[in-house]
Amino acid sequence: MAQTDRTVLFVHHDFPAQYRGLLSQYLKRPGTRVCAIRDGTRNAPVPGVIDAPYHGFGQAPAGLTPLARNIEEQIRRGAAAMDCAKRLRQGGVVPDLIYAHPGWGEALFLLDVFPDARLICYCEHHYDPCRADAVFDPEYPLPQYQWPVVRLQNTAGLLALAACTRGVSPTAWQRQGYPPEWHGKIEVIHEGVDTDAVRPDPAARLRLPDAGLDLAPGDEVVTYAARDLEPYRGFHVFMRALPELLRRRPRCQVLIIGRDDVSYGLRLPGGQTYRHRYAGDLDPARVHFLGTLPYPAYLAALAVSACHVYLTYPFVLSWSALEAMAAGCLVVGSDTEPVREVVAHGINGFLTDFFDHETMARQVADVLANRHALGHLRALARETVLSRYDRNRICLPAQLQLAERVLDGEFDAPI
Repeated sequence: MAQTDRTVLFVHHDFPAQYRGLLSQYLKRPGTRVCAIRDGTRNAPVPGVIDAPYHGFGQAPAGLTPLARNIEEQIRRGAAAMDCAKRLRQGGVVPDLIYAHPGWGEALFLLDVFPDARLICYCEHHYDPCRADAVFDPEYPLPQYQWPVVRLQNTAGLLALAACTRGVSPTAWQRQGYPPEWHGKIEVIHEGVDTDAVRPDPAARLRLPDAGLDLAPGDEVVTYAARDLEPYRGFHVFMRALPELLRRRPRCQVLIIGRDDVSYGLRLPGGQTYRHRYAGDLDPARVHFLGTLPYPAYLAALAVSACHVYLTYPFVLSWSALEAMAAGCLVVGSDTEPVREVVAHGINGFLTDFFDHETMARQVADVLANRHALGHLRALARETVLSRYDRNRICLPAQLQLAERVLDGEFDAPI
């Protein structure tokens, strides 16, 4: 095999996921070989990447105590990733640098196969049953019997953090959730937003043929977007705000983007979805559930939005929040820590109490009523992303600079 200057390995069950931007940079670099360990049942291989997928990672043994289920699954997935790493090594592929998301256990044994590699771990969220998202919503409290399960959910992440060269968290709030003794090992660098692609578009149109609508910038459109329609992203509160909002603004249209599934928190019994629990008798001619949109249609929805509502527990900040700001949306967000890191009330958006759906409805209605006079807030929202979260000009250069520092041995322990 031809000699290369550097080999970079990405490890993520849903690759490329958070590494999409970094992947594109390394693929462009002459002399850099890129490989990936991933769950082969999820996504297709990426052209130009040496692919090392695993297709299954075994089953839990019978009689396993519920407290051990997360750890046991992390170990099985870590063992599957280790087997992939061994296959790479046997084929002459030995990484200098490894990027890994440790949350599912895949990073557990990588350095046993590649002891000379430097490892950068993605530190997304540290679970604590007594703070933040776990105790935030009295309507959906975390049962006390699940506290030990939540604590143990951190096992793979903390083991990886102890073993890695550096950790990376997207936001300061996400880093501060980790135990204080680890803060000095974790850099704050977001993956970033492609602001060349996500930008205001005065010529945008979003057509909803089934509703007979052809929406354009300037129309009275409210958007809400989440991967899944669930309480962690405030879906239940948003739905409670809609009747009053629709009463106050009889011409507005509401676009709701997201799946009927659960990424975080508890599933409802009997296969019930949160949409069916909270949708009630809202007028389907004005409230439109769009499901998961192709990315160009999603960007068109942001472009025609007069007010974008973003709600979240104290939890991981969604990409959609920054994408909405980059698109020039006027954001009404929940007054929770992750949102306060990017939205300043009355400056580049508005904040409302997460649980106060009546005030939320009034705030959104006020935004709609004054939408043509609030262009300066929209401009400052985009400027916030340009100045702090621009993928190509800020975030990727910072990520690549960190990689060089890691490879240069800046963080190596003294002998």
